[in-house]
Amino acid sequence: MAEINLENHSPELEALCNEFRANNRIAPEKFDLYQVKRGLRNPDGTGVMAGLTLICNVHGYLIADGELIPDVGKLTYRGIDLKDIVNGCISENRFGFEEVAWLLLFGKQPTHSQLEHFKKVLSSFRELPEYFAEDMIIKAPSRNVMNKLARSVLALYSYDKDPDNSLLDNNMRQAIQLIARLPTIMTYAYQVKRRRFDKKSMYFHPLDPKQSTAESILNAIRPDRSFTDEEAKLLDICMMVHAEHGGGNNSTFTTRVLSSTGTDIYSAISAAIGSLKGPRHGGANHRVMMMMNGLMDSVKDWKDDDEVSEYLEKILRRKVSDHSGLIYGIGHAVYTLSDPRAVILRTQARRLAEKRGMKDKLELFERVERLSPDVFAKVTGKPKVMCANVDFYSGLIYEMLGIPSDLYTPLFAVSRIAGWCAHRIEEMETCGRIMRPAYRSLSKNVPYVPIDQRT
Repeated sequence: MAEINLENHSPELEALCNEFRANNRIAPEKFDLYQVKRGLRNPDGTGVMAGLTLICNVHGYLIADGELIPDVGKLTYRGIDLKDIVNGCISENRFGFEEVAWLLLFGKQPTHSQLEHFKKVLSSFRELPEYFAEDMIIKAPSRNVMNKLARSVLALYSYDKDPDNSLLDNNMRQAIQLIARLPTIMTYAYQVKRRRFDKKSMYFHPLDPKQSTAESILNAIRPDRSFTDEEAKLLDICMMVHAEHGGGNNSTFTTRVLSSTGTDIYSAISAAIGSLKGPRHGGANHRVMMMMNGLMDSVKDWKDDDEVSEYLEKILRRKVSDHSGLIYGIGHAVYTLSDPRAVILRTQARRLAEKRGMKDKLELFERVERLSPDVFAKVTGKPKVMCANVDFYSGLIYEMLGIPSDLYTPLFAVSRIAGWCAHRIEEMETCGRIMRPAYRSLSKNVPYVPIDQRT
């Protein structure tokens, strides 16, 4: 039998793709005709109301007389302004991610004794099950850490003595274990990827139970285990900022959709990781840095507005960058005048840039943020209020911290798992109905044709 070639761009594969294209086109105007809310978005760009939550509120605009009015962005965790949480931890010179995880899971700020106990519980669960690292990570390396995170979370099902029990106490145990273990899985996956695909040294440092989550991550990825308290607390701020963003973001909605079926937590969280990997979601932080590196290589004068705008126009016209036509990190589905997370990270980036001699680079990022709305309006003919989102500055901060780009999106995941687990439990405990939206079929009834009569 002749070998079938399904490699990219092979004639056989192209023939199959042409067969698909011939039978599967849906005219764009059909979506308007049948009032389909593509992307679960209303005509004005707002999200379709799909549920209720006590966990988080994302505020980006006002509505008056049916019109969307741009407003300063605000993000609250359990009713508390994220800005106040971050500033409180900074003023008290302490780590905050563990407190945020508690707040999201349980709905109220922890007392000092509750927080200390919770930290000890998380620390006790950081170690992976016996032989898990060897069998699931080292023996099956992945070029992409996000894929290894998803596969490893699924694999944890096999190490759980009661994986399908959906009662609250079991769900809570599993959630806390996953929040604790995901950073460890990430750092192991990164080390194995370095050794297998980058041909670099692989090192596994022992865990220190006294360290915060942010400290344990830096301890694991630095060859000499050396980092400053300032570096760890900056990473901690990034983790607080990324920990939660409402039920409507794609990965959290994915968590809730799967959880609504009653499936196990490992299936739900692994699916959320797969969602977050996408460049239109959490993977955007890596794409931002790729885009900006291309801009920095092409633009001679970083302080020339016209030259920077010209390059941004080329991005939108799909001539440069990844040819997607997207200025990654600019614009958001909810925020209009500002993304509070980006505001927090920009402030931290400015402080760090001055110390690291990267002020010119930060100013270029700020210039892109300022110029993008006008360039967008010029290219599309549609003026739009838009701001930098969280992805625009997070990658820059990670770069300043010496964190490899392989970990930009995984760091998002090990932070957001706190929110995912909170929404998982809320969905299981308060909703009780499988999500099942409708799709209108455009297919027409045709007769069955015997195989010998088909053309």
